[in-house]
Amino acid sequence: MAYFAPEPLVQLGLAAAAAALMGLAGAITLSARSTRLRTDMAIAAIASFIEKDGSPSFVCTSDGEVIRANGAARQVFSTRRGETLAGTLRNTFANPGGIIFRLKTAAQTDNGAAREDIVTRKGYMRLAVHVLEADQLLWRLETVAEAGQGRGSDGPSLPMMMTGRSGAVLYMNEGARSLIGGRSKSLDAIFDSLPVRFGSVNQITTTEGHMNVLVTHVDAGAGRTAIYLLPPGEEATPNASASWSSFEDLPVPLVRFSPEGDVCKFNRKAADLIGTDLADGVHISKLMEGLGRPITDWLGETVSGRAVQQSEFLRLKRTDKEMFVQVALSRMTDEDETSVVAVLADATELKTLEAQFVQSQKMQAIGQLAGGVAHDFNNLLTAISGHCDLLLLRHDQGDPDYSDLVQINQNANRAAALVGQLLAFSRKQTLRPEELDLRDTMSDLTHLLNRLVGERVRLSLSHDPVLKPIRADKRQLEQVLMNLVVNARDAMPDGGEIQIETECITLKEPLERDRVSVPVGDYVCLRVIDSGMGIPADKLQKVFEPFYTTKRTGEGTGLGLSTAYGIVKQTGGFIFVDSNISQGTCFSIMFPVIEQMTPAPAKSTKIDVKMEPKHGDGVILLVEDEAPVRAFASRALRLRGYTVLEAESAEAALKTLEDENLSVDLFVTDVVMPGKDGPSWVREALKERPEVRVVFVSGYAEDRLNNQQDSIPNSVFLPKPFSLNDLAETVHRQLH
Repeated sequence: MAYFAPEPLVQLGLAAAAAALMGLAGAITLSARSTRLRTDMAIAAIASFIEKDGSPSFVCTSDGEVIRANGAARQVFSTRRGETLAGTLRNTFANPGGIIFRLKTAAQTDNGAAREDIVTRKGYMRLAVHVLEADQLLWRLETVAEAGQGRGSDGPSLPMMMTGRSGAVLYMNEGARSLIGGRSKSLDAIFDSLPVRFGSVNQITTTEGHMNVLVTHVDAGAGRTAIYLLPPGEEATPNASASWSSFEDLPVPLVRFSPEGDVCKFNRKAADLIGTDLADGVHISKLMEGLGRPITDWLGETVSGRAVQQSEFLRLKRTDKEMFVQVALSRMTDEDETSVVAVLADATELKTLEAQFVQSQKMQAIGQLAGGVAHDFNNLLTAISGHCDLLLLRHDQGDPDYSDLVQINQNANRAAALVGQLLAFSRKQTLRPEELDLRDTMSDLTHLLNRLVGERVRLSLSHDPVLKPIRADKRQLEQVLMNLVVNARDAMPDGGEIQIETECITLKEPLERDRVSVPVGDYVCLRVIDSGMGIPADKLQKVFEPFYTTKRTGEGTGLGLSTAYGIVKQTGGFIFVDSNISQGTCFSIMFPVIEQMTPAPAKSTKIDVKMEPKHGDGVILLVEDEAPVRAFASRALRLRGYTVLEAESAEAALKTLEDENLSVDLFVTDVVMPGKDGPSWVREALKERPEVRVVFVSGYAEDRLNNQQDSIPNSVFLPKPFSLNDLAETVHRQLH
């Protein structure tokens, strides 16, 4: 090197190389430390998350070394850091290493997680694993319910054991362990003689000596067999065939069917559950329904061993009440005769809860649909009635087209009332609550109600003399009363009496009724009582459903009671119904009491404004995504003397406001629009123009805006559909 380069240059090059290597080593060290720090932080976060889990959980390396264990794991297994998971679980599973390897492989090759239910001497255990970052695994061990002890069981379980292909006993439930006197690992330790004679009486060995039992079995799949030990008949011997009398005293409903589906035998519990229709020779299709396919097909699959679903939920054909049962079928062989044994469990409560959940989801979906339809329809009505108002300005009463325009306007208002019903049902209408005395409200409404009920029905009112005030929307409350009174009238085609009562009640403890809890407090109870034909019990729970009606086609829409229900619930009240056939029906509405009446606001200013809509001046930025509504509103405001800037979206409005020389006095904006909504873009615009006032318009309810409107000063709400005068008055009030 010295021949080709001076010595100082060689030294300088070596020093530079050494510095580069040291820098690289430092960077690698820092990267490793950073990676380790991130890993430690992730493990610490996971450990904190699982610490309070009631089931033992472990964070382990891919080699099975325990890094972290939660409180439950430390308490149950006394696990310490550095131990292996297989060693920790050695007293829980017979072969923990094989189980851990199998689950780890499945989790790493599939979707990052795996689990397996394992039979142990203590019952079923579920071991689950999730793959974490840095090649680490999260393990969780939990106890699961025994087979046959889950939802839908009725009374104590039958003694049952699960055996494998070789005859080894894989699992024994609590009933079998109690009968045998402990856990056995093979059939020869239980039965005095092998092979086991299924469908016959066998002798078993228990801690109390020898015992005769009737043995039946069910194919559990994967080479496993579920063996049930049942009590034999009183005079049964090991060589005698089983008699159905052995099933009579079992606390489980059992029915024996022929392969064709005819009843052969049944025990007392089954007779109590199914009812008087259960008798020898009756076909199963006469007793229950709801499978979705012929029940005989299911029986045939069970007999041939091809049944995929071992149990089904069916509806009993009882005439006195609605009941559901969970039915599990098993093939049984008795003296070379094949039959099917059905084990029943009362599932009425379970199916009722399921139906209620499905119904609540359906009601929510219909409510969302109704609210969305009403919003779009309100936009159409705003455009129709608005342009009709513009036409009426150019036609006087002597014009031949004037009456046609008035008809259009009146029918648009009727359509708006129908939209109000949809919004009331979906509980999304804009309410104008005020403090009311029901005596005054009923007094104002009595004349209209008397006209509604006609001459054959008498209407009587009864008020509590010390009736307290409530807070409600008077117009909507009147709608509720009219709906209830019309229904009461229709329930009495031959005439009768409708009683409307008001009463103050005090609840000193919560009222639990119809899956609703009414809190403690003072309430005003309004009752509408008729003496009509009544509502059958099976239809009583459906009366508040939308489009459900017991009237003939063309006599009712099915929206009256659902609308009343929506208005009452949105007001904060409760509505209940009681009915007896041929005695009548009583609807009870409970409204919370308002403690103190506040003076009613003066209305003179508002009336003056309505009498003579005023012209004004100013610059208005109109933001509306519906072109017909935007066209009407801009023309209406220009007719009143305002300068109107139009924008079809929030983004376009903000683009317009980028001109600093532009002066704007008022924002008129829709609430719900594609992209940014009204409140969002207004808040952004007010940062640069805090003095501008705002008018929000929407076809949705005002409560959709309330939470956001509170943070926007000088803003008001105008519900759709609105008329030309409504828009002009609101804008004038905001600007003056």
